[in-house]
Amino acid sequence: MAGHDLLTTMIVLGITFVFAVVSAWLSVRANARFRHHERLPMQWSLAGTVNWTAPRVLALCLVPALGIGVLAVITLLTFLDVRPRPGQESMLLPVTMLMAATFLAIQILHYGLIDRTLNRNRR
Repeated sequence: MAGHDLLTTMIVLGITFVFAVVSAWLSVRANARFRHHERLPMQWSLAGTVNWTAPRVLALCLVPALGIGVLAVITLLTFLDVRPRPGQESMLLPVTMLMAATFLAIQILHYGLIDRTLNRNRR
């Protein structure tokens, strides 16, 4: 591994693993919270109305699946020793952590918007 040291590769793998576990845990909790709903909102208009819905399992697994897929590709690239551009070698870990945090934030926001929409519709 000439482009990355083994420690960096293992840290990227660890970030991906922790993200997958936390994301799956959030999905399981959300599934329990929304278990009484067959379909969940996936997209909202600027006015706050729901544009389309998806089956509950798909709605709760879409963001985690995308995040795990993207981070898995990054991890694979570190194992394959794909070199970053010159001067960007030190950016691998911060960018990987930022991407994982962004996917978790999007997942939490999505579940919060679902909860807010369903509670608003109950009134």
